[in-house]
Amino acid sequence: MAGTEAAGEETAQEVAAAREEAAGEDELFVLTAVLLTPAQFPAVLGDDFPEACGALGLVSDERGYGLVLGQDGTGARWTVVVDDVSLVAVAIASWDCGMEYDLSPPERSVVAALPGWPLALAVAAPGVPEPHDPELPDDSPDGLLLTPPDTEQWGPAQRRLGADEIARQWATWRDQLDEQSDSKTFEGSEGALHPQVRRVIDALHGYVANPPPVGRVRSAFASGEARTLRADGPGWSFVARTDDIAFLLLDDEPGEILPVGRGTELPGLLESLDKLAARPS
Repeated sequence: MAGTEAAGEETAQEVAAAREEAAGEDELFVLTAVLLTPAQFPAVLGDDFPEACGALGLVSDERGYGLVLGQDGTGARWTVVVDDVSLVAVAIASWDCGMEYDLSPPERSVVAALPGWPLALAVAAPGVPEPHDPELPDDSPDGLLLTPPDTEQWGPAQRRLGADEIARQWATWRDQLDEQSDSKTFEGSEGALHPQVRRVIDALHGYVANPPPVGRVRSAFASGEARTLRADGPGWSFVARTDDIAFLLLDDEPGEILPVGRGTELPGLLESLDKLAARPS
């Protein structure tokens, strides 16, 4: 009986150890998080909020989601989608202020756990293997694994990321322009416009007349009373300040940034776009 009892204790210990190991593999070591809302979403995912949700296989719920990026105990990359947007927003705000915040979404808020990361991260969780893609079953559908865009090849994702970077570093990009760039590129008359610029301006007027899918035009805080506007469309990305000029990035012009001066047409267009734009709550 003693031998049986000892064997039973050993078996129980093995089971407990196995459970602990499995729990460690399932634990998510959070590295960062981003919002997926009509006003704020990773540009790599699409031109607008419904398209961004579709890229992740999510329902386009305008209440939004939080995307939590991390590694499991084996080092595999995972993106956990949660519906507690406020929790993720608080974590992001805390990190931006240099404060620590333990982001641990409750299980009831988890909508999906997606393999891979949609964004490139330069950090890794300590104490676990290097970040790598999780092993998926052979019968997994194509496109299930999330991967960041190839930065070596120009395309829609890179174009949108470029526009986002200009929005974040507006003063830097603005200072690089020659004083005459405003009038050279956009005079407010059709004859003075670069054909591609005219096409985008016409498309933006179309957005004003017939509002596009939510998130296609977004408005964020800028200095003073100005707003920073971002808009996207087929083959183009637009970024502007309501009190200043605009910049265009085009799929057909890899790596090129076209400045659009205020002229007589742009101020009214920007005002109209700001009225229909999605804004952070």
